[in-house]
Amino acid sequence: MKPFTEEVIKIISNIPPGKVMTYGQIAKLAGSPRGARQVVRVLHSMSKAYQLPWHRVINAKGEISIQDDTLARMQIEALEDEGVHVDSSNRVNLIKYRYEPENEVDDVNII
Repeated sequence: MKPFTEEVIKIISNIPPGKVMTYGQIAKLAGSPRGARQVVRVLHSMSKAYQLPWHRVINAKGEISIQDDTLARMQIEALEDEGVHVDSSNRVNLIKYRYEPENEVDDVNII
C-alpha cells in the first residue's frame, strides 16, 4: 500500500463522531494537496475492508456529494445520528462541524 493511501486511511479512521472532513482537507493532510480525487478512490475501494467512517467525508462546499439517492440518504442519516445537522440542500455547516486535527496547519480555508 502506498504511503498516501495509508495516511488517508489513518486520517479518516480518526474523524470523531459528530465531525466531518472534506476530501481536499484529507488529501492535504495526507501529503497531496491536489489529491482529493484519490481520497474518493480510497473511500470507494477500502471503506468496508478498513471499516472507515465514510459518511464523515464530504465535499469542500459542505455538501453530500454521493449521487446515488440511497447512499446519500444513508450518509445523511448516519451524520444526523451523530448530531451533525444536514440542511434541506444536503449541506453541513463546515464552520460548526469540520474536524481539524491538532497537527493540521492553521488555515480556515483548507478544502
